[in-house]
Amino acid sequence: MIMDMGLNGKVAVITGGSEGIGKSIGMSLSKEGASIAICARRIDILEKAASEIRESTGGQVLTVNADVTKEGDVKLFIESVIEKFGRIDILVNNAGRSAAGRFMDVSDEEWIEDFNLKFYGAVWGCRYSIPHMRKIGGGRIVNVTTIHGKQPGKSSMPTSISRAAGMAFTKALSRDHASDNILVNTICLGSVKSAQWKKFWKLNSSDKKEDEYYREVGREIPLGRMGEAEEVANLVTFLVSDRAGFITGTSINVDGGASAVL
Repeated sequence: MIMDMGLNGKVAVITGGSEGIGKSIGMSLSKEGASIAICARRIDILEKAASEIRESTGGQVLTVNADVTKEGDVKLFIESVIEKFGRIDILVNNAGRSAAGRFMDVSDEEWIEDFNLKFYGAVWGCRYSIPHMRKIGGGRIVNVTTIHGKQPGKSSMPTSISRAAGMAFTKALSRDHASDNILVNTICLGSVKSAQWKKFWKLNSSDKKEDEYYREVGREIPLGRMGEAEEVANLVTFLVSDRAGFITGTSINVDGGASAVL
């Protein structure tokens, strides 16, 4: 029996949707009948992702060349979605990349860039999306963070700090907008195959095959493997669906058991 997720006719906005996890989320939501709007800075990669989603699902995909570290770009992205589809039901704040070092080695510019990308990008996305969700009686927001926001490790800044801020933002936002029927959750990623991990492989282990590198990383994870982007997308699809109508203000680890904290 096919489980109806109740997403047919919904409009989903995804930042960082051009590859990896973001593209997988877009693919999953489109398969469930949602219209998709994705943004990224590299227009060629963005259009390639949109074509793949359309060919696979037959769904509508809007692309907007936008840099979420700039409030004006985020505002324009949301305005473009409203102009095209007339509504916003779902926002997935997915844009981000790894930035990790020792405190004394992180410059002010790196702190600012990281917070603009991972924290303020989500703040601005919510700021301009929530009024449209209110108009239609509710919505769903998923903020993509990492397990390091719960359990910062050595040489983990600024990412562990900006992601911790994103987790606190998720809880506070869920309280502020529960009465608007806007549900807000965060998923905390561990080692999940993505474009970022492909870059790590090329930089650190290009003498090995990609699958071999992933197997080595996976040996340190309790489940014995890295996660797949599709597994993240499946969780996001559930959280934004009618099936998760009583879940808000929570964080869910997607890490194969790697984190020592709940």
